[in-house]
Amino acid sequence: MGMLSGLKILDFSTLLPGPYATMMFADMGADVLRVESASRIDLVREMPPFDKDGLSAAHGYLNRSKRSVTLNLKQAESVDIIQSLVANYDIVIEQFRPGVMARLGLDYEALKKVKPDLIYCSITGYGQTGPYRNRPGHDNNYLATAGIMEYSRRKGQAPPTMGVQIADVAGGSMHAVVGILAAVVHREKTGEGQYIDISMTDAAFSLNALSGSGYLAGGVEPKPEEMTLNGGTFYDFYETQDGRYFSVGSIEPPFKKLLCEAVGKPELFEVGMRENAADQARFKQEITAVFLTRNYEDWLAVFGEDFEGCVEPVLTYAEACDHPQLQARGMVVDVPKTDGSTQRQMATPIKFSSVGPVYRHVGGNVGAHTEEVLLEQGFSAQQIVEWQEQGVFS
Repeated sequence: MGMLSGLKILDFSTLLPGPYATMMFADMGADVLRVESASRIDLVREMPPFDKDGLSAAHGYLNRSKRSVTLNLKQAESVDIIQSLVANYDIVIEQFRPGVMARLGLDYEALKKVKPDLIYCSITGYGQTGPYRNRPGHDNNYLATAGIMEYSRRKGQAPPTMGVQIADVAGGSMHAVVGILAAVVHREKTGEGQYIDISMTDAAFSLNALSGSGYLAGGVEPKPEEMTLNGGTFYDFYETQDGRYFSVGSIEPPFKKLLCEAVGKPELFEVGMRENAADQARFKQEITAVFLTRNYEDWLAVFGEDFEGCVEPVLTYAEACDHPQLQARGMVVDVPKTDGSTQRQMATPIKFSSVGPVYRHVGGNVGAHTEEVLLEQGFSAQQIVEWQEQGVFS
């Protein structure tokens, strides 16, 4: 029993934003049912590496604890099945381009006739309105449009290609979860359902919390390596003699003092406390030079467990998995597979005082629960066979 036990979600989403959001709900105990197409496979299912059963590790993570049914949404029988399911579900999440669900007869206006208090969330790149509403895109496009990537680059260099999909997850997934939970609370108070329009570009734009507010209220436009937190100061990453890196975030005076003492340059503290551009540049140059005098392991010994000056090594992902802090927080877990074995996955980062997460099983084969779910809905085995022959599940 999880925190959201009893909440039932129909998930029409694919790729990353919607599935990550519904994984969060499933981890908190919600009953999530994926509605998929056997002929239009989610690309995440085909993303390497694969486990010993030939299933994508990313799919196994993003779709853990969820069930899956396959339906050909272009067939009228599939719409009838969805309407039957909706009557018993609380939330619909979809990730098609605007207008697609309406053409299928599965948009909010159609489904709320079946369930008036339905909560329905659409996640798209640019939202349901505006000139870009039908424009295709990906994470880097949304970040670029939101004004983030231009001031996140180095001067004279191209914007970095991010290893994590910020607009997809911090934008689409997280904002969808917050919006849906707010709608659930609102429904409990009023009995009213809700339509939620999540634009990944809108959400990414709102992440410009510091620099964006500075421009809108103060007229200071953020530019590459000119702000406090984008490389314009010594708050940055520093290369070691053997080509590894450390993150330095020693902004506050006590932390800056500890940094200077740790690198053997206590006299630099006074320089670093001066606000003029020349001294700030000198401070950064000195820190850059001193990091290059030792290798990674030597600096690890300097900035050990007892150091409190906001300096941390840039870890590989494998090193992060073995880090004592993440280990102590239980951030790697063994999730059951159907054959009785387990698969290592990242744990949910949300920790409640009295209720733990729910890890039922890793993501499975497309449509693995179609018959099971339809029988639960009261459809007969004979009806299911007939639909199979008609291609309803293709």
